[in-house]
Amino acid sequence: MMIKRFSVLALALAGAACSTGESAPAAAFQTASATRGNLRITAEATGTIEPIRTVEVKSKAGGEILEMLVDVGDEVEPGTLMARVDPRDVQNRYDQAKADFEVAQASFSNAQAQFERNQQLLDAGVITQQEFESSNLQYANAQASLTRAQTNFDLAELQLNDVTIRAPLAGTVLTRNVEEGSVIQSASGNVSGGTALFTMAELSSMRVRTLVDETDLGDLRAGMAATVTVEAYPDRTFRGEVEKIEPQAVVQSNVTMFPVIITLDNTSGLLKSGMNAEVEILIDQADDVILIPNNTVVTMQDATAAASALGLDATSIDVQALRSSLPSATGGGAPAGGGAPDMASLRAQVESGEISQDSVRALMASMRGSGGQRGQSADPAEPRAAVVFVMNAQGVPEAKAVMIALNDWDNTQVVSGLDEGTEIAVLGAAQLQAAQAAQLEQMRNRMGGGSPFGGGGRR
Repeated sequence: MMIKRFSVLALALAGAACSTGESAPAAAFQTASATRGNLRITAEATGTIEPIRTVEVKSKAGGEILEMLVDVGDEVEPGTLMARVDPRDVQNRYDQAKADFEVAQASFSNAQAQFERNQQLLDAGVITQQEFESSNLQYANAQASLTRAQTNFDLAELQLNDVTIRAPLAGTVLTRNVEEGSVIQSASGNVSGGTALFTMAELSSMRVRTLVDETDLGDLRAGMAATVTVEAYPDRTFRGEVEKIEPQAVVQSNVTMFPVIITLDNTSGLLKSGMNAEVEILIDQADDVILIPNNTVVTMQDATAAASALGLDATSIDVQALRSSLPSATGGGAPAGGGAPDMASLRAQVESGEISQDSVRALMASMRGSGGQRGQSADPAEPRAAVVFVMNAQGVPEAKAVMIALNDWDNTQVVSGLDEGTEIAVLGAAQLQAAQAAQLEQMRNRMGGGSPFGGGGRR
């Protein structure tokens, strides 16, 4: 965007200088051209790439590691054999439990046969009721012993299977924590949770955990598109999506941040766990629109101060006329964005007692709160009124009302009221602030040093 430098005589002061013979001061300023381009509103942050789901693989059996069958970086399927633990202890327990189970089965068969014979003898009157009850008790004890033996045998069989460690899911081995010959602790029989043999994760989908400043949080929501870049592939971008915004803030160096989770498709396998990532979340965009620098735009209420900063006659700025010249943002009716109120009318209403000074102060505070910066409006893309100073044929800036919408840190989108290539004056921030302060001081002096609406008036 090309910027030119101009010098213009203040029009009102020039007339006064001609009548008095004094020279009028010149106001130096730069100009810029309205251009056509694309505008993207983004929130930027840094974070670390990590797997969505990470699993620690442990052994339910303790003992010496006999074999490690996978290594870091290997991709495994569910059920893939990963390691073997020395099975001697669990094999011995299994053999003992199997023998006890077989004995219990034989004892139960004998007790059951004896019970059936005694039932027949009792019916024939050969044995007494007390002798039958004694055999019934032996039969019940044999049945309980069989149940215990079967339970112990089933448990020993499971423990024998536990000495072979298999993959719980499909994924990639990230870490290998033990080597062959190491003695590990059982995960089920140790209060510390046992020894972790491997760490593995499914890497076809990754996520970036990043911290976003709270000033950008109001513009973010789940489902927004994001682009991620990593140092390993500087010329390549990865597409992502905002999964969620965590509710608990994190304070770093007295700055309040909120964790934001971005999910990424990693079917290419290029992204690795632990990579540093630069994240750019797209909040809004406008393509092929008229763009002007931010320092060429002022709000309606600052139009007179901006005119003074450019060396123009501030009294020649008619805010009501500027506002009425705007087209409606919705195709009819009053122009969107409003503008500065008629100060003379408000002052008369205060003096007549129609409205109070507190009501006027509330009105001015609400207008200052709708100054048009990103993040202050519920919808930053909604058109609103503003003023720019267009260079006329004589090289003198003239106030012109426009409708603006999106803006980033550099440029503002013009919805209507300005054509591509139009030269507009650039307003220095320091000059504008000085003009605003001077205007406020003049108003106070005219009103006797009190409120801009006078110190009296009927209540």
